[in-house]
Amino acid sequence: MNILQINEVSKTFGSHKALDKVTIDIPEGSVFGLLGPNGAGKTTLIRIINQIIAPDSGEALFKGSKLKPEDVVRIGYLPEERGLYKKMKVGEQALYLGQLKGLSKQETMKRLKYWFEKMEITAWWDKKIEELSKGMAQKVQFITTILHGPELLIFDEPFSGFDPINTNMLKNEILELKEKGATIIFSTHNMASVEELCDYITLIDKSHAILNGQVDEVRSRYKKGIYELNFTGNPDGIKNILNNSFELLEIRPDHLSNTAIIKTKTAISDNELLKLVIPHVHVNSYREVMPGMNEVFISVVQESNI
Repeated sequence: MNILQINEVSKTFGSHKALDKVTIDIPEGSVFGLLGPNGAGKTTLIRIINQIIAPDSGEALFKGSKLKPEDVVRIGYLPEERGLYKKMKVGEQALYLGQLKGLSKQETMKRLKYWFEKMEITAWWDKKIEELSKGMAQKVQFITTILHGPELLIFDEPFSGFDPINTNMLKNEILELKEKGATIIFSTHNMASVEELCDYITLIDKSHAILNGQVDEVRSRYKKGIYELNFTGNPDGIKNILNNSFELLEIRPDHLSNTAIIKTKTAISDNELLKLVIPHVHVNSYREVMPGMNEVFISVVQESNI
């Protein structure tokens, strides 16, 4: 089941077409990567989902029904540009924002106590936002985003300002929210995080959705027939073993074994290369090399600009 469906949504600002008939299905309970270069239209789409702006045409459906103003309380949004009031105290602001999302003061305090202890920021309660580092303020805003238990969470560059330890902590929290049933839209330029966290992606470029799918399926779609073969035996012999269907890209020597990077020139079965080399060397490991999301991102955007 899809928690959110974007059906042929278009939006124009003056002469600029920000979105052009964009269609996206976001499965419930998934982490969904919303990707694209700066200015591609991602922020416009996020603002439409949050009903900050309305589309010129098309529609957004939340659990099968047209998105309504009251659905906002079912959504949590962490924008890239943080929106905390710098002069307010941390606790005072968190309490206010929790009640703004429909929680009672008592329930807000109960949930804030849990999250402030979990994220080890209890000592910041009476500090002003302007006294905090970017990473500390990010923790506070993360808490206020998820406090009311929204069904759909939108995180725009959530790791900005975090050191590696806190980044890893936040990744674990995102995965835990998913395990508890939340759906997460994750917008980032960090493709390593996409591979680590996302189940599905959509890539938007120049107002169009140009790539959709499951992360593993998308990476497989753009594979280039490159294999990594770790073997024990004469490395020079590998060159003589390969026939015209293969190209040896490199051999990485080790004191105990060698790794050959081999590219296929024609379509082959997975076993054809193994059958060719096994009589001559001892194969320790063998795998097809899948492109990283960063490679896919660059390739697809470049193709769309040709």
